[in-house]
Amino acid sequence: MTSEKDPLVSERSGTVREVGNHAIWSLSSCKPGFGIDQLRDDCMDTYWQSDGQLPHLVNIQFQRKTMVSHIYIYTDYKLDESYTPSRISIRAGTHFNDLQEIEVIELIEPSGWEMIPIKDMHDRPIRTYMIQIAVLSNHQNGRDTHMRQIKIHSPCEPTSFDINKFTNFSTVQFQQFATIR
Repeated sequence: MTSEKDPLVSERSGTVREVGNHAIWSLSSCKPGFGIDQLRDDCMDTYWQSDGQLPHLVNIQFQRKTMVSHIYIYTDYKLDESYTPSRISIRAGTHFNDLQEIEVIELIEPSGWEMIPIKDMHDRPIRTYMIQIAVLSNHQNGRDTHMRQIKIHSPCEPTSFDINKFTNFSTVQFQQFATIR
């Protein structure tokens, strides 16, 4: 696993934050005991297992418009074999009826985190109310799918500002506040 594909490295750098906990998650189907809780528990040994026909859907709905820059999906072909997704579609919109496909990725025997950049046509992170991750096909034509973890990243707003922008005060009244004691 490379550090650029590890979501924790990005989170610890302070440039992004994980916003999946601000969303309402739903699945198209799941086997009992293999649902959203396992998909979001930060444990690579647990997983979501679908139970139905393709496509298998993960719906992520935010209560307010949220900026999303990357989606990270953890899969492991060595453990899951035919349950491992091979083609995934990422869709975004305001609700189920206006979702637009923004990315389709092909996975070839993945093992570890897959980073999916989420950008608009101007190469900026998107702002959306809803993201849908659709598993379109699995390796070896498998029917059900396993996903071990999903992380949703949003860029952090700069928390500091450049104090040097405010040092050129022109009046006496403002110059008295030019230094901090």
